[in-house]
Amino acid sequence: MNDSYKLRFRSLFDPGRAYVFPCDAAGRVDMDALSERARANYLYARAVIGREFTAPDVQPGSVH
Repeated sequence: MNDSYKLRFRSLFDPGRAYVFPCDAAGRVDMDALSERARANYLYARAVIGREFTAPDVQPGSVH
């Protein structure tokens, strides 16, 4: 997967908090390429959209 994009879930309550994951231009995350912890964080962020995090946005740039 080309990781020249990142998917960012921003906290609704803490402006400095976000989860960021490598993705393609369409925002698809290769869950098999994530570590176990990152996969758990990704699934959590998706589950709490609208309650703790915003809907994610796709941004250019690699995740380090």
